[in-house]
Amino acid sequence: MNTTAADVSYWSLALAATLLLANAGLSLALNLGLARSLVVGALRALIQLSLVGVILKTVFSLHSPWLVMAVVLFMLASASHEILARQKHKLTGWWSLGIGSAASTLALVITGMLAIAVLHPHPWWSPAVAIPMIGIVLGAVLNGVAITLDALTTGVTRQRAAIEAQLALGATRHQALGELQRSALRTGTIPTINQMTAAGIITLPGMMTGQILAGMAPFEAAKYQILVLFLLAGAGTLGAILVSYWVIHRVTDARDRLRLDRIAPEPERRS
Repeated sequence: MNTTAADVSYWSLALAATLLLANAGLSLALNLGLARSLVVGALRALIQLSLVGVILKTVFSLHSPWLVMAVVLFMLASASHEILARQKHKLTGWWSLGIGSAASTLALVITGMLAIAVLHPHPWWSPAVAIPMIGIVLGAVLNGVAITLDALTTGVTRQRAAIEAQLALGATRHQALGELQRSALRTGTIPTINQMTAAGIITLPGMMTGQILAGMAPFEAAKYQILVLFLLAGAGTLGAILVSYWVIHRVTDARDRLRLDRIAPEPERRS
């Protein structure tokens, strides 16, 4: 199979946007309060993806490892900021940002080394392979780390009495926080696990769909998608596990005492 990918014209994009605009109009008519969010979201997607397309075209044409590194570092910085923004109960100081960044970076590096060993890109930093692959994997890492971090810090805050009681009875930090850690990890990895279990039966994953539309044979596209799903699951789960252990060590001390003073109170919501 080697068909030519369909050309998406500006008129095609405008036509695809009509349903979105119709929903915004329906929201205004029924006073549902969705019109602004729909329009702003669509405009952001349009601007952001257009800019990404232009930037990647330049990066691919220059074929510089330093540019690839700069793009990857920017993506990591953006992911770290997003992880921090999703926390209700942040660790004091720079710890939320630092732990989230470290877990994301380490998971991404290990997964990236595995991807290089499997795909054999030439050169190994090939922008056409590195940037799209890192972008996909980093999304899974971001979700896994952010959800696990938030679930764990929130759980520690809410279950303070039970945790301190176990510690007072002689339990270690890992024994007292073990069930909460497992619950946070389940919460953090559910999206990735659901994505794997639904692939091919309930949904056709985006990467596989794009490759088929671009003319790749369906079975070859399926193999690439399986590879990506395995990398997503591995990276996301590894990031979640790392951040859970680091948080446990941060919210307790060497004498196995709970240190809630290291978790900032949730900011008050403005009325």
